[in-house]
Amino acid sequence: MKILGGMPFSEEDRKYLESKARGCEIIYKDKELVVEEDVQDIDIILGNVSPEVIAKAPKLKWLQTNSAGVDVYCKDGILREDTLLTSASGAYDTTVSEWMVSVCFMLARKEDLYMRNQVERCWKHEGKVVSIEDSVTLVLGLGSIGKHYAGKMHALGSYVIGVTKHQHSDKPDFVDELTTIEHLDELLPRADYVAMVLPGTEENVHIIDTKRLKLMKDTAFLINAGRGNAVDGKALDEALRNGTIGGAALDVTEPEPLPEKDPLWDAPRCIITPHIAGQFYLKKTFVNIVKITGENLEKYLAGDIAGMRNKVDHKKGY
Repeated sequence: MKILGGMPFSEEDRKYLESKARGCEIIYKDKELVVEEDVQDIDIILGNVSPEVIAKAPKLKWLQTNSAGVDVYCKDGILREDTLLTSASGAYDTTVSEWMVSVCFMLARKEDLYMRNQVERCWKHEGKVVSIEDSVTLVLGLGSIGKHYAGKMHALGSYVIGVTKHQHSDKPDFVDELTTIEHLDELLPRADYVAMVLPGTEENVHIIDTKRLKLMKDTAFLINAGRGNAVDGKALDEALRNGTIGGAALDVTEPEPLPEKDPLWDAPRCIITPHIAGQFYLKKTFVNIVKITGENLEKYLAGDIAGMRNKVDHKKGY
């Protein structure tokens, strides 16, 4: 069995993985540098190697990504139907949910305005603020990250409404209401925070558009840490400039990087970060990824496919 390790594994990480894959050959290479020739005889790839290169791997039996989102690998022509795909879902829960809570506080307390004032050396009061306590938070996408964020907002005193694609009977204690996406239009007018951690599937493209932005309170805040194309950027820019909503925080945009001349950069009450809520900036995140990868590797080589974590349905994209 030949394995390509495309994640930034440390020496300690490599020893850990090799202990799980005795008898296998593991080749380590920066995922950005992996080319078609490197994958011709590879059985397993660990890491987010380019989809174009993945599509040229004739023997690939299993791909373990270092990302929670895997939609780029679920497109036609990338993986064979029988190729196992697993994600790093669960590894990013802390870092992304904390980013989401942090921007909620920033918007509530107008810290974005005060930071701009500081840059301009302007001592100026920005008026009344709001609180997370006693607010209503609508969480679109109640996966692993969504649950962690929901739990944090609930602990801060917000009334949390979870929105999923399909109805679930197992409502977490930290979710006050659990419903489905078909009720979104009824829920938007109730929310003070509309937080999005949706997968990159076709039905989620521009799920927040002009119509739905108009359904939101003019004091409500939109938070997007899922996929940039879930929000119509032009519609959001207009909503912010017209005061249709109170503000927004985006860690993901459409496209990425956001072009220098895109009007969202200077739209009022809009916080933009360059897709850094996840990544490996928090040490715990990559530790989690290595653990998931090692456990899955051990189970795969033992033939325990059923016991592997985060198996992805190619057709659903998650």
